This record gives sequence, structure tokens and C-alpha cells, in this order.
Amino acid sequence: MELNNIDNLLEKYFQGETTIAEENQLKEYFSSSNVAQHLEQYKPMFGYFSQAKEQKSTQEIPLQTKKQNVAWLSIAASAVILLGIGTYFYVSESNKTNTAVASQTELGTYDDPEKALKATQKALALLSSNVNVGIESVQYINEYEKSKNKIFKQ
Repeated sequence: MELNNIDNLLEKYFQGETTIAEENQLKEYFSSSNVAQHLEQYKPMFGYFSQAKEQKSTQEIPLQTKKQNVAWLSIAASAVILLGIGTYFYVSESNKTNTAVASQTELGTYDDPEKALKATQKALALLSSNVNVGIESVQYINEYEKSKNKIFKQ
């Protein structure tokens, strides 16, 4: 009867369906001296579990804190942020002075009518090229609408 019980418990054990109490029964059985011949192969496995439970580690694990690294990292990040802010204000101030000097020297008026005509044509050509790009996009949308209406007749 007990041998049948041990066989059933072993089957449940290998399927992962045993309880703690049933596993303790298996450990007690395999730690005893009267183990059935066909179950001798499992004796070292259960013997190892009981030995491993009693072993204690004597090796110390050094714990290293990362507080010092975090402190240096936060100092470096603060320095980078301050440098970035300083650079931004320096560049924006330089642009303001350059813009102010340019606006004082160049008022957007021309003494020579030919230069004024060329500058106006250049500006209108730039505007025209940008408007043409927008018109081409609208033409693609119109083609899409035509195709859609052919496919999905309303």
C-alpha cells in the first residue's frame, strides 16, 4: 500500500501537483533505508534537497552603493543645463543686436528702380514657387476624389 502511495506521489511530484506535506512524505521515504529497488534512482535527488537545505553560505557579498555616482551625475547634468541656458541667451542676444544693426542699415527701400524691380521679382518668384507646390498637392487630392467617386459610386 505504501509503495503504491509513493508511486502515485512521485507521479504527482513530477507533474507539479503535490502539496508541501506530500513532498515531505517523499523526502522522508527517500531518506530512510528501506527504499524500493525500482525507486533507488530518485534517492540522490531527494537526498540532495535535504542536504542543500542545511547548507549555509559563508561568502560575504559586498554591497556597493551608487550614491556617489548619482551625486556626480547630478552635478554634471546641472552644469550641462546651465551651459545650455547660457548659450541660448548669448545666441539670442547676438541675434537681437545683429537684427537691430541690419534693420537700421537696411530699411527695405531702394534708390535704384531696377534693383527694386529685381528684388520684387525675386520675392514674387519665391512666393509663386511655394504657391505652386500647394496647388500641385490640391491637384493630387482632386485626382484622389475622382478615383474614390468612381470606386464608391454614391
